[in-house]
Amino acid sequence: MTVPLLSLIVFVPVAGAALLMFLRNDDAVRWTALGFTVLDFALSIAMLAGFDTTTHEMQFTERRPWVPALGITYALGVDGISALFVFLTALLGWICVLASWVAIDRKVKEFMISLLAMQALMLGVFCALDLFLFYVFWEAMLIPMYLIIGVWGGDGRVYAAFKFFLYTLAGSLLFLVGVIVLYFQGGETFDILALTAKDLPFQVQSWLFFAFLIAFAVKVPMVPVHTWLPDAHVQAPTAGSIILAGVLLKMGAYGFLRFSLPMLPEASVYYSTLMLALSALAIVYGGFLALAQDDLKKLVAYSSISHMGFVTMGIFALNLRGLEGGILQMFNHGVTTGALFLFVGLIYERTHTRSIADYGGLMKVAPVYTAFLALFTLSSMALPGTNSFVGELLVLSGGFAANLAVGTAAVLGALLGAAYLLGMYRKVALGPVSVRAQFKIRDVNGREITAILPLAVFVLWVGLYPKPFLDVMDASVKHLLTQVHDRESGQ
Repeated sequence: MTVPLLSLIVFVPVAGAALLMFLRNDDAVRWTALGFTVLDFALSIAMLAGFDTTTHEMQFTERRPWVPALGITYALGVDGISALFVFLTALLGWICVLASWVAIDRKVKEFMISLLAMQALMLGVFCALDLFLFYVFWEAMLIPMYLIIGVWGGDGRVYAAFKFFLYTLAGSLLFLVGVIVLYFQGGETFDILALTAKDLPFQVQSWLFFAFLIAFAVKVPMVPVHTWLPDAHVQAPTAGSIILAGVLLKMGAYGFLRFSLPMLPEASVYYSTLMLALSALAIVYGGFLALAQDDLKKLVAYSSISHMGFVTMGIFALNLRGLEGGILQMFNHGVTTGALFLFVGLIYERTHTRSIADYGGLMKVAPVYTAFLALFTLSSMALPGTNSFVGELLVLSGGFAANLAVGTAAVLGALLGAAYLLGMYRKVALGPVSVRAQFKIRDVNGREITAILPLAVFVLWVGLYPKPFLDVMDASVKHLLTQVHDRESGQ
């Protein structure tokens, strides 16, 4: 009997959450949550180890009837596009537990249950091969994320949680309408692979494209539906910010890859110039917003808008370099920006301020912290030798091939990134030691280094040897492009 590996990956966190309900000691809760997330990470490594990079077909597939009368099945599978994000989600899971070890000191059991539930639902999104099942995972994610922000967030947590919930719910309702339309237009099936093979009329594709665009754009987020993101990031606890930046923002871009491009190829090509323009706007506008911030967490939050603009630009360049660069940047952004939010959380635990002006001279009092911070700062600005350089270079190459003006705007965004990131590092790490830093800051400890090290490894691994990561996605990306261009041209 074949081991249902993907079901194990999705539901191990659920089993962990169920066990936590019976524990009373906070330390036992923390260690149990860590154990289940590490087990989940080990299962994701096993999935990648057994992944066949030579085929675009779905792998580790599972299919069971769920609601046969409506054609709904419990169907899971991964290809070269989704496998990387299953791994990334599992990686960040146990890092979030470590990041919350001390920072969360009230309702610890409830927090860890919410964290594990969130991880299971995010993994389900990347594994689902049934559109109804996908929507269930997609929509249910709102609940634990709402709780993580609204219960364990900062002073403005209730406002931020409601804003996050309302924005994403509005987008999800449009997505639901699109799902229903697809169900009837596609022959009354929710099978994602079967729907991908259907040729829909251009008018239907156009309507669905914009319905999906709004839903996915809120998640990315794209300008102008981005305003929930800074509030959510600033108010969320450190683990919440890592999840938001590392995985949740990828859901929107993944939606474009899994639904818009293969199911709506004519509309995707027709509206690609619009999407490239919106991507360029996000890159430049997000860069200027980040440049104006004096709150460390807001700076990283607005930088996410700019960096995700590179992702959508790569996707809608609709060429091999752009698409592979966009997918790689999704992974890179999860690693690098997730790490930056971890660093903001670590310094906030020590000083209880996020104002950049309150820091200074951290290199002298916390040299290990500032050394790692330098690595992730350089990665975020795409310095050669780091992970983001490879992805950004591919995106820019694909972007220039698709549209010269958009590629030029992206270069401006990259320059803005260097300005606000180097400016931030200079103010935080260099210069005279501030009074706050001198008396209240200690360097990172063993637990914190354990959370930081794997992220640092991927910054250098992808930066110096990206081939294994590109190999995983290559066959699937080529197949996706064939689907888009062949069907768009009527072949």
